[in-house]
Amino acid sequence: METITSGTWMGKLGKGLAPRELEALLGVAQGLTAKEIARLMQVTPGTVANRIENAMFKLGVHRRAALVAEAMKRQIISPMCFVLVALIAMHSLAAGGGDPMRRDRRAPERRIAQVRVLRRAESVELHS
Repeated sequence: METITSGTWMGKLGKGLAPRELEALLGVAQGLTAKEIARLMQVTPGTVANRIENAMFKLGVHRRAALVAEAMKRQIISPMCFVLVALIAMHSLAAGGGDPMRRDRRAPERRIAQVRVLRRAESVELHS
């Protein structure tokens, strides 16, 4: 499946939106205004508004925030951080138990308790 990447967002083609509608939707997901999206797409702001309205009609929503939420729900768009998290998860699975990043640390209370016991034993020896 083909994808379009814009900023930190990735969109999938073939899920009900035209490529230019998807491109405008990715701009909305980044929080850009119609003028900023128009500058990126090299079209007029009116054309961007039409593309966004068409995408909202196709997904059955009436607001831009709802458009982004519905597109994420239908897995049309996703933030690139999800891809990064998936890569990190696959790396940790492939590394197995020997990964130094997975090292479990001891709780600090345990170490402090051991030091206190040793100091008490030393003080008893000194007073005897």
